[in-house]
Amino acid sequence: MAKETQRRTENVEGDFYVDSTCIDCDTCRWLAPGIFTRAGSMSAVHHQPQGEAETVEAFRALLACPTASIGCTGDKALMTKASQSFPSLISENVYYCGYAAESSFGAASYLIVRPEGNVLVDSPRVNGSLGKRIEALGGVRWMFFTHRDDVADHQEWTDRFGCERVIHKDDVGIGTRGMELQLEGNKPHQLAEDLLILPVPGHTKGHSVLIYKEKFLFSGDHLEFDEDEGKLRAYKDYCWYDWNEQIKSMQRLAAYEFEWVLPGHGRRLHEERPKMKEFMKECVDWMGKV
Repeated sequence: MAKETQRRTENVEGDFYVDSTCIDCDTCRWLAPGIFTRAGSMSAVHHQPQGEAETVEAFRALLACPTASIGCTGDKALMTKASQSFPSLISENVYYCGYAAESSFGAASYLIVRPEGNVLVDSPRVNGSLGKRIEALGGVRWMFFTHRDDVADHQEWTDRFGCERVIHKDDVGIGTRGMELQLEGNKPHQLAEDLLILPVPGHTKGHSVLIYKEKFLFSGDHLEFDEDEGKLRAYKDYCWYDWNEQIKSMQRLAAYEFEWVLPGHGRRLHEERPKMKEFMKECVDWMGKV
């Protein structure tokens, strides 16, 4: 839990605050931008919520925070409503799970609800309320991992749902050796008719992305939307394996169709397919120049 004794001086006066354990993962700022902002190298409250809607939004950020760095000294009655909002609908049958994990540096995880079996994309931290909500939506058939950094509490979720875990073999480590489906090579893998896995080495050697229904791209740490620039971006400073390989991977990805970019870190992007193609081309061109 956040500690009021560690409350940052950058917070405006009021019930909600961010303490000094913040790791600057950005989760609260994109979940509740009207309430949280970046101040120095951490987040802070720049506007205290007014009314039920804003208060629920603040509690959603509090619950999603991977380090429990957000606190509230006031009435917490609306926290239950915020908790029950996860997984939260993004579009159609795709949901954001909330409850980010510190071990994943606050990476977002997603749930795809399908009649043929649901897919959990990367792992949220274990939470009882979230687990019950996922059960009510049909449980989990597969857990797909974009890369080694965002596996979080995968074993606990697997024990609960009896799901099959999918990861590229080049990103398997000590804690993931028991994953059931380990992909190899750089060829696309059709997990199901509507689920295409593309290996995209670069950020890590075994990084992969998932395209659902040729509409939703779950991009992990391979690609994100930079809201300040208004562009799709991948960053050389956060490429742990090979930048040239990541450029090649991005070139291959640009040939595919999708309308949503749903990243592990950074902001989402939704555009019509022709516009998304323009965004991807600009991104590839930019990557070759940095």
